[in-house]
Amino acid sequence: MDLILKKNISKKSLKEKTMEYGRMIKFSHTIFALPFALSAVVLAWQTQKIAYWDLVWILVAMVGARSAAMGFNRIVDAAIDEKNPRTAIREIPSGMLSQKEAAVFVGVSSILFIGAAALLSPLCFFLSFPVLFFLFFYSYTKRFTKYCHLYLGFAISLAPVGAWVAIANSLSLGIVFLSLGLWTYIAGFDILYACQDIDFDREQGLFSLPSKIGPHKAMMVSSLLHLLTMVLFGAMYLSFQMHPVFLIFLAGIAFLLIIEHRLVKPDDLTHIDMAFFHINSLVSVLLFIGVLVEGAFR
Repeated sequence: MDLILKKNISKKSLKEKTMEYGRMIKFSHTIFALPFALSAVVLAWQTQKIAYWDLVWILVAMVGARSAAMGFNRIVDAAIDEKNPRTAIREIPSGMLSQKEAAVFVGVSSILFIGAAALLSPLCFFLSFPVLFFLFFYSYTKRFTKYCHLYLGFAISLAPVGAWVAIANSLSLGIVFLSLGLWTYIAGFDILYACQDIDFDREQGLFSLPSKIGPHKAMMVSSLLHLLTMVLFGAMYLSFQMHPVFLIFLAGIAFLLIIEHRLVKPDDLTHIDMAFFHINSLVSVLLFIGVLVEGAFR
């Protein structure tokens, strides 16, 4: 009986620890970028043969890279997060996870990413190292530049390019437009999200666009970036000569982005979680569904 009880406690502890790691890296937020990478896979499928294992390793690489980047960010920002009431409840500052545990997690996730890249192709293996560097370096940008949001967007925008290269072993103008669209999309909503920490960033000497130019101007920049996102998605549509049905989904994405900017105002950030977590998730998923449906029509 005692042996059974000990086994149950052990299983529960493992489950709880896994959940803590998942919360630390905001695993649910993978949905922001993953649909873009999968969209690249579907688009490549039009002209390239895709093996089942290629898709598996692309997914493993995506999860590994994002997990490593988020875990590294939590380690680097632990001291800052501890001072910020909004982030003090995160796993490392609150003591739920130690820095050593987080470092082991980052190491394992990095190996997972590099290993998956190696199984895709020698080129992917070679590129996995600079990609990790770009992802890790983001954690330091808020210490010296107000354009850290643009850097974050750039780092995440490597996902569709990586997926395309893994399959086609080359680049395409259309996929570049998709990646640039992801860049401006991520940077735009990260600027909105940073509006929550304007006072804290100023007190701590941290850099963000809202803390340097104020929320009104920052939100105008965010709107312009999301307008550019739609232009780039339109350029992708033309470059790939996609079926007109895709325009319906682009209209839906434009509508969602308008709602996002209606929800978040300089003097009212009460709906920022809804805009950040729900609206942005819908944008990513809608793009992927649009690419799937368009592919079916073609």
